[in-house]
Amino acid sequence: MTLLMAENGISVSIQDPSSETVDALIKSADEQGIHGKLSKYENYKDLCASLGSPKVIFFSLPHGTVGDTVVEGLYKYLDKGDIIVDCSNEEWENTQRRQGKLVAQGVYYIGCGVSGGYQAARRGPSMCPGGQEAALDIMMPLFKKMAAKATDGTPCVAKIGMGGAGHYVKMIHNGIEHGMMSCISEAWEIMHKHMGMEHDDISKVFAKWSSEGELKNTFLVKIGAEICAQKDKSGHHVLGDVQDKVVQDIDGSEGTGIWSNTQATSLHVPAPTLSTAHYLRIVSAFRGQRKHVAETFHGSFLPSKFTFSSTSEQEAFIEDLRLAVYSTCLAAYVQGISIIDVADKQNRWCIDFGNIVKIWRAGCIIQADHISSLLAAIFHPSSTSPHKNHNLLFEPAIVADLKLGFESLKRIVAKGVQENAVVPSMSATLEWLKYSGNLELPTQFYEAELDYFGKHMYDSKHLDKGPDHPETGKRHFEWKPA
Repeated sequence: MTLLMAENGISVSIQDPSSETVDALIKSADEQGIHGKLSKYENYKDLCASLGSPKVIFFSLPHGTVGDTVVEGLYKYLDKGDIIVDCSNEEWENTQRRQGKLVAQGVYYIGCGVSGGYQAARRGPSMCPGGQEAALDIMMPLFKKMAAKATDGTPCVAKIGMGGAGHYVKMIHNGIEHGMMSCISEAWEIMHKHMGMEHDDISKVFAKWSSEGELKNTFLVKIGAEICAQKDKSGHHVLGDVQDKVVQDIDGSEGTGIWSNTQATSLHVPAPTLSTAHYLRIVSAFRGQRKHVAETFHGSFLPSKFTFSSTSEQEAFIEDLRLAVYSTCLAAYVQGISIIDVADKQNRWCIDFGNIVKIWRAGCIIQADHISSLLAAIFHPSSTSPHKNHNLLFEPAIVADLKLGFESLKRIVAKGVQENAVVPSMSATLEWLKYSGNLELPTQFYEAELDYFGKHMYDSKHLDKGPDHPETGKRHFEWKPA
């Protein structure tokens, strides 16, 4: 991001605990033809003294106490009107706590989620700033210079809301990302391990998916095609050497997946596509345990090959797989937006959902053009949608796409169950759709058992008109005298 700013004509003062890191950065700038824009400083005092007024300080740090330590170190050198921009994947409550501490000094603290990884950080990321309106107004011209540009040339940055809204929305972005990554990975495994397709052939499938239809320009599908095709110097596919484990949630380098799922649960928002994808990541990390379990089950979970009677049948199955992937990606978006909506109301951030759509168009991991177009129409100021709670399952355009993929999702999950394919996010999405719009849930029996042993009360389906919102039942039956 330092190089990105310098390339845009901005002078940048740099301080880091590692002097060698700063030297390497300045050398890299020179090699890229960026001269005279970077200055090295050894401590916070000299760094802050080099800046005009108001001072604008960016940092991107590991989440947690590191940020507190840095803010504490900067504190004595900051004046009223200065701005800190935290581009970390920080927990939103830490952001709000720091905002509260600095407000007495008149210093602004912007929690700015940045998406796209290190490559987008260099070329232009999607940026998700939240904080005080006055600070956001000052910073927006700079953010617009830095941010990725959508196909229409507009920057993928917008004011999201007050407080920790920026980091919150970025956190949910990452939860959505996990759901999307899981279903695309599940599709890869089906094609490679169950259908016997070579990596190059799968690359062509992903390339076709990302070039047309509902998955057009879906970033994770597009890079999936590149990953499947990539070979090392020896001519071997790099993917073939990648071990099946994700450890970022365990080693502490990533917290957003944990937080997004905790938020869904605590806010009573069903988000099984996100949470099941996260469970897959967790279990994958403990490869030694999986090896032991596989041995104790004596190979009960070994994958079976899918067989097809004709080429056309196999092609129809791949089309089902495409629609199942799209449905799961869309479900991840729907669930994520619902979490943001409930949190927004609870925290009074005044989030602009139309602006969320703007920042998720390019430069971010969950870029998906078709989904963006659906959401842009729904959240546009001229939209006639009567729904104010952003439950996207009320929206005809969203429902139409989910209905289109429902039968494909069923066929993929059924085949996966039959042949031991690992399809957690797709199967979770299927069940979520089934129970989200079903008025005959097994919880009728569940409720009776709760009343039996705990006197938790219930409503009569014949005598009581159920409320639209959760409310304790009015009746108890003495199933067995105490």
